[in-house]
Amino acid sequence: MTHFLQPFGAKLPVIQASMAGIQGSALAMAVCHAGGLGSLPASMMTLETLEQELQKLAAIHKPYNVNFFCHTAPTYNENIERAWRQILSPYYQKYGITPHIDPNSTKQPGFTESIELLEHYNPPIVSFHFGLPKQDLVNRLKERGTTVIASATTVEEALYLEESGVDAVIAQGLEAGGHRGHFLSDDLSKQMGTLALLPQIVATVSCPVIAAGGISTPADISAAMNLGASAVQIGTAYLLCPETHTSALYRAALKSTSARHTAITNLFSGRPARSIVNKLIKELGAIRQDVPAFPLARQALADLRALAEQKGDTSFSAFWCGQNTQGCQEVSATVLTQRLCQGL
Repeated sequence: MTHFLQPFGAKLPVIQASMAGIQGSALAMAVCHAGGLGSLPASMMTLETLEQELQKLAAIHKPYNVNFFCHTAPTYNENIERAWRQILSPYYQKYGITPHIDPNSTKQPGFTESIELLEHYNPPIVSFHFGLPKQDLVNRLKERGTTVIASATTVEEALYLEESGVDAVIAQGLEAGGHRGHFLSDDLSKQMGTLALLPQIVATVSCPVIAAGGISTPADISAAMNLGASAVQIGTAYLLCPETHTSALYRAALKSTSARHTAITNLFSGRPARSIVNKLIKELGAIRQDVPAFPLARQALADLRALAEQKGDTSFSAFWCGQNTQGCQEVSATVLTQRLCQGL
């Protein structure tokens, strides 16, 4: 079976989804060693950290992917922040917390600030979530021979990405854990499941399509490939691997029946993302219009989450998780990647 990653030297049609905040290069390298494509989430890293991680990936001499967010940086609005903290005030009072809000604490270097570093290490693949950077930056990558891929959650987004020159489109279905990659519309009713979205994008664009969302077993991979996917992107299945930074509480939730109940929520970051449902989601509702913009929203919950987790309480924890945890295994990501591709 031919697949999108073969020209890069990757033997298996599996891309490890980048998972910002819970992984570094260790997970990516383990997947690369198995013959898949490991991914490094760059958007929450300082330039110094990013360079250290790129050095490690470059040293293994295998193809890898570096991922960036492409959201528009929000303007801090004190009125919105104050109103949101007022909504959260009963929780602050219960835990005896006065939240510390620093408008600059969520700022990280974006793709524009990182491109010179990327040009130095020249990763074979760079991927984007929440759309694309400015066209001249996309062109700058492609002129160096870098393969550019990006997430689409609708057919319209896939067409936009192809017209913008991407080399492959990631069809992110509604089942996927973590943040939705939508960028042309905030209307969540336009979002589709993977098995509905994938064939529609395949039929519409001429570039390769990578399936993402709800893929956790060899059977899932086969189904996606049979629907026209050139490769698959998998995130949730890797969450129990030792190369991730998932906490003990996070791992316990993934192994429990709680992982069967997930929801798309903007409470934790300000942008819709699929998480295991907890007390905060149940009490405030999964989606609210009064939450600060991404990524500013996470500040108001940071102290609450930290103190609650010290007590074993996950009421305020964002445990990103897809709808299919069937493939989660407590084994090396190298072994898991090989198991995922058995029989293909």
